Amino acid sequence: MKTITQSTGEFAGWNYWPDEPFESKLVGPFYFRIIDGEVVSAFRAQERHMNLAGVMHGGCLMTFGDFSLFTIASKEFAENPYAVTVGFNAEFLDGPKVGEFVESRGEVLRSGKSLIFVRGIVTAEGRPCLNFSGTIKRIKKPL
Repeated sequence: MKTITQSTGEFAGWNYWPDEPFESKLVGPFYFRIIDGEVVSAFRAQERHMNLAGVMHGGCLMTFGDFSLFTIASKEFAENPYAVTVGFNAEFLDGPKVGEFVESRGEVLRSGKSLIFVRGIVTAEGRPCLNFSGTIKRIKKPL
């Protein structure tokens, strides 16, 4: 998968995947980089991410969580970049608000021949907002 490094603005030096139309163009862009050996993903909450209650829509949080599964597990894709999410679990803890810095961090729990198990947390300004876990399945070629 092609990775681009953002050259301007708040996320200068952060990476993104421009070929992911939903995540990079419609909902995002979502960014990621390695900080102190850990993959961190992030974006800035905007009005378009909110629901009528004035907090981030759950679908946006889950989309970011799903994106984060792949950034957290990115080291597992060195030989084959193709994979799909086959399971995703989430618990909503709080809702990010417009303008807040939203980020995720996590870990690979286990990586096998075909499945990768990941867990993580999404925070807004350091406040826990979404606890998530998921299973990624390696595939031989794009669907």
